[in-house]
Amino acid sequence: MANRQLQEPSRLVLTALADAPRHGYAIVQEVLAISGGRTKILTGTLYTALDRLLQQGLIRIDHEETVAGRMRRTFALTEDGRQVLGEETERLRAGVAEADRRLALGRGTGLGTPRLNGATA
Repeated sequence: MANRQLQEPSRLVLTALADAPRHGYAIVQEVLAISGGRTKILTGTLYTALDRLLQQGLIRIDHEETVAGRMRRTFALTEDGRQVLGEETERLRAGVAEADRRLALGRGTGLGTPRLNGATA
């Protein structure tokens, strides 16, 4: 999976599992916290991402229990998942560094100057 960009839901789920195993609802809450409240992962999206990550061997089922008559699965990051998340983190860092570099270059040339109706502000 090296050099392959993760889809945002997968990246957020892996990030939510990076420090501790969690069940579905706890993953949803962690994604909200990680994103500063900007991303609420829907149940269908969550379980699609979990199924894909399980198939790819990036997460595993840590344990299962019955709560209020319903099966609750707790998921954990695998070592492969930790590695892929680390690679994705580095890819994102490199992209941010390049954006910062280009913004800094643009400040000195006036390229970053806002325009209104085609005129310099």
